[in-house]
Amino acid sequence: MQPNFKTIGILGKPSDPGIAETLTVLYQFLKQNHSVLIDNHCAQFITEAESSHINDFGKYCNLVIAVGGDGTFLAAARAIATFDIPLIGVNLGRLGFLVDISSDQLLENLTAILAGHFDQEQRYLLRAQIIRDNQVIHEETAVNEVVIHRWVTPSMIELTTKINGVFLNAQRSDGLIVSTPTGSTAYALSAGGPILHPSLQALVLVPLNPHAFSNRPIVIDDTAEIEINFSQTKQINALVTCDHVEIPEVVISDKILINKVPKPITILHPEGHDFFNTLRNKLSWSAGYHT
Repeated sequence: MQPNFKTIGILGKPSDPGIAETLTVLYQFLKQNHSVLIDNHCAQFITEAESSHINDFGKYCNLVIAVGGDGTFLAAARAIATFDIPLIGVNLGRLGFLVDISSDQLLENLTAILAGHFDQEQRYLLRAQIIRDNQVIHEETAVNEVVIHRWVTPSMIELTTKINGVFLNAQRSDGLIVSTPTGSTAYALSAGGPILHPSLQALVLVPLNPHAFSNRPIVIDDTAEIEINFSQTKQINALVTCDHVEIPEVVISDKILINKVPKPITILHPEGHDFFNTLRNKLSWSAGYHT
């Protein structure tokens, strides 16, 4: 059955060299049969289009298309996380694990998807809360990962981690990554963490340059509540980020709680989407091998 994508929102990275051309082609194609809303930051490229802030897309759109790289996709996903709106990623030439439609096959793939021919996938997000004096002082969501790391200091930070209230470990390190399966191919991978298949109901905790070599990544159930505390006795600079969105002014007396957001986001892929094929292409696995 053909889906009812009456209004489609589009956003992209304004500084990308190819964004103006791609957005124009996309807009001209979509406006033939759909209402189209452009993110404010990209409105300069299509002046005749109606524009809105990305945070308002959830109120008006039935589908959102992110044009650029994974960073653009992540921004879109966080903005519509509380709405039941599917998301499509268009790649403008970056590594792009999440943006899997190439610009040279854009119209062909979109024609099929808008006609109802697509593979649908759900990905879960994380919610990070900063607790101070028993009050939530800041809250942020992340598609890829929540990271606690040292900031503007040569010294390691000292962290203790509890899983569902049970003590896991204490570590001295540059920080800790708490990653979803989606984020396991991002920062966590570069820090030595495992790749998790997107269908796994799991999270991975990856230490950043730990002082003790025995401190290794660990995979846990994604229903767990993760509690992280600073265990040093004097204040040093530390930073918490959610998909590179900074949570400012974290102090050593703060408690960081991380949980899975109950409602997933929905990603639409071209038919025949294959996660393992994506890994081979993006990571250059089996280069030169032919089946």
